[in-house]
Amino acid sequence: MSRILIVEDEPAIAELIAINLRHGGFEVQLAGDAEAAQRAIDEVLPSLVVLDWMLPGESGRALLRRWRAAARTHALPIIMLTARAEEADKVSGLDAGADDYLTKPFSAQELLARVRALLRRQSPDALDTVVEVGVLRLDPATRRVTARDSEVKIGPTEFKLLHFLMTHPERVHSRSQLLDKVWGDHVFIEERTVDVHIKRLREALAPVGCQDLIETVRGAGYRLALPRTVPV
Repeated sequence: MSRILIVEDEPAIAELIAINLRHGGFEVQLAGDAEAAQRAIDEVLPSLVVLDWMLPGESGRALLRRWRAAARTHALPIIMLTARAEEADKVSGLDAGADDYLTKPFSAQELLARVRALLRRQSPDALDTVVEVGVLRLDPATRRVTARDSEVKIGPTEFKLLHFLMTHPERVHSRSQLLDKVWGDHVFIEERTVDVHIKRLREALAPVGCQDLIETVRGAGYRLALPRTVPV
């Protein structure tokens, strides 16, 4: 059974989320602040975290950045909850490392759908064939990306996005197509989310010099370009 950690300082909201997740078949653990959340993470890594932006003491956004910087929690699936509805705030939350973003108030059905969709994205791909493009090598079975014998540190959503692009090179994919193929239940995800994850993917590929493989096609979307052969 998947275990969800809810980090929320308002008891009534936390309990409401917990009840609905338990009804959805999940095991639930509660934490009221960043310190309690870190203790819970240190004890047992959950399947997913539902994290409130505004927490007493250390903010949820700061906690999220700390988890993304740590090897053990780098790929932990995280949905951020917030009362901030402005686009800039959503982008800020996604830039901090959130896999998804939910604005209060929200319905229990929408939260459950997002939790299930995010957990599905963590499942290993059925196809375990290794994919290689230029110096990039992606192994779905081990969830590893390497380039010139160097491992690329990459989050779960970026891994799936890169896998899709590497298996469909040179083809231009619109944001809506990427949402459909990579995220699945894209009715709950905004197209702006794709831009944020493309940015994070390029940042992950930069240390091995492969960031330019991901090209932006103005007005159309994104593609993974095959390396050009330079005549000798």
